[in-house]
Amino acid sequence: MTPLIEMVGIDKRFPGVHALRDVSFDLRAGEVHALMGENGAGKSTLMKILSGVYTRDGGEVRIDGKALQLATPRAAQDAGIGIIHQELSLMNDLTVAQNIFIGREPRHFGFVIDDKQMERDTAALFSGMNVVIDPKRFVQGMSIARQQMIEIAKAISHDSKVLVMDEPTAALNDREIDELFRIINQLRDAGKGIIYISHKMDEIQRISDRVTVMRDGQTVGTRNTPEVTLEEIISMMVGRALVQDEAKVPDLSAAPVALEVRGLTRGREIRDVSFSLRKGEILGFAGLMGAGRTEVARAIFGADPLDAGEIFVNGAPRRIRSPRDAVRAGIGYLSEDRKHFGLALPMSVRDNIALTAFDKFARAGGLLDDGAMHRTARESIQTLDIRTPSDQQEVRLLSGGNQQKVVIAKWLLRDCEVLIFDEPTRGIDVGAKSEIYKLLNRLAAEGRAIIMISSELPEILRLSHRIAVMCEGRLTGVLPGGQSSQEEIMALATLRPSQTVAPSEQEQPA
Repeated sequence: MTPLIEMVGIDKRFPGVHALRDVSFDLRAGEVHALMGENGAGKSTLMKILSGVYTRDGGEVRIDGKALQLATPRAAQDAGIGIIHQELSLMNDLTVAQNIFIGREPRHFGFVIDDKQMERDTAALFSGMNVVIDPKRFVQGMSIARQQMIEIAKAISHDSKVLVMDEPTAALNDREIDELFRIINQLRDAGKGIIYISHKMDEIQRISDRVTVMRDGQTVGTRNTPEVTLEEIISMMVGRALVQDEAKVPDLSAAPVALEVRGLTRGREIRDVSFSLRKGEILGFAGLMGAGRTEVARAIFGADPLDAGEIFVNGAPRRIRSPRDAVRAGIGYLSEDRKHFGLALPMSVRDNIALTAFDKFARAGGLLDDGAMHRTARESIQTLDIRTPSDQQEVRLLSGGNQQKVVIAKWLLRDCEVLIFDEPTRGIDVGAKSEIYKLLNRLAAEGRAIIMISSELPEILRLSHRIAVMCEGRLTGVLPGGQSSQEEIMALATLRPSQTVAPSEQEQPA
């Protein structure tokens, strides 16, 4: 049987970078083919060639056995290729139907938009997907899961034979993932080909038929999913086996307290939260979505005002009313959304590293010492093993893991004693995760006090010296690291406010 898609010998170069070298990939009708690899492996570049965003420098793309150029996104769309990006591109001020048929609206007399027909066509698309969404509703305020269903319907409306899904579950809960997988299975049964890009190993085993792994711009190999182990996939991705170290919990009972918060309160988001953090400690914050973990972090950092509460740094009370106050107090915050709140994407690696410490490089007259900035950036690149051609590279061109390291370098340059990591490994691959884990452990060993918020329980259990669990804005308990279980965390994460343990039982000394 002729594959739906064949990409043979694909080659792509950018200035100073050979992004793809002799890459081959194929997709069959009625299959889900997972595409995996570390960030920077070439997955996105390959898919941008398939979707007409980039032109290839070598090789051939065949659709239904016929070689095509796919010189523009419109050409790829006309060839039956639809792509659903991780960052969804719907317009909030338009209705669901208007988003699906924008630029292709049915019309009366050739110029008057037929809204009723457009809404009927949209309803028919959702009916075929067994999804209930009102075509007349505006997209503004809709959940990510609903928006993804709209993007899928939009692709189907173009009569797409191929759907590329890039990290489609990054912001979904378990129930929403189940719904998405139901739709994917339905599309597969209808003969569509699905290219599924994800870093989540359990999803790959659950939804895909085959998996292709890329590394360093090349194809490593393709395997039938039921016949390959997770260890083999990881080894193919990183070129080595990753050692899963056991959590090592040091005795910090004599270590000084770096951060203490008492009675933090902000509406219903944060309700009378108190805890302490010692130097050299990693305090993991666990809880379900909406539990209040990020809200606590933002309050400590001064990003959101408090109704009540006290914050002490190294035993001294600090009035933190803004991020500037927090930085002056020695607190750094690495947001879960590094691209919007942690980095200036068009700027260089050097300038991003220096962002929080321009005062250190100021010369007389307000000029910056470029030489000192360059030397500092190179030291950070070497110390944190930031993989970049130079410190002048635009940070937007780095992989997710290396972008995260640039954010860390920025706060280390500020000499922050307390570092808050909010979802530090979200959207990065397994190899980069391993490097971030080693870096967090190293920072703790150097005496930094770390708060780590994570939705991945294995990550919390692996890294945390203690585990603070939240539910509905309250701290429901603190568990010891190295000897707790996922079941114990989930029990506290679902503990209703009426069941919450007494404050004296919550906080246990390290």
